[in-house]
Amino acid sequence: MDLLFEPPTVDEYVRLRREAGLTVRTKEQARPALKNSWLWVTVRIDGQAVAMGRVIGDGGWYFHIADMATLPAHQHKGIGRTVLDALLQRIHAEAPAEPWITLFADPAGVALYRAAGFVPNGCQGMELPPRSE
Repeated sequence: MDLLFEPPTVDEYVRLRREAGLTVRTKEQARPALKNSWLWVTVRIDGQAVAMGRVIGDGGWYFHIADMATLPAHQHKGIGRTVLDALLQRIHAEAPAEPWITLFADPAGVALYRAAGFVPNGCQGMELPPRSE
């Protein structure tokens, strides 16, 4: 298993999200996400991307963990926790004191995030739905 501080390819990103059960995104959506994130971690086994996670943030105080995805055949083996720990270690190593680290947890990820110390923050997650044309 290779843990790399680099993004997956566009095709890998789209595939990992789809196969891990996350909302499907297009290649056009993937390209800026891959380029503009503060930090990426990709796990490869025998050269194949099997897991990923990224941090969106300003590098100052705000860091949002996103795109945590592990292929189903590799879930429940500690790979997701390895990705999360690598992201958190890098934030704590490079961010100024007291970074605000957030994420949106889907039901399948709640146990992982709680085990890493995340707690509900009392905020209400909201989104602006896509406009219908």
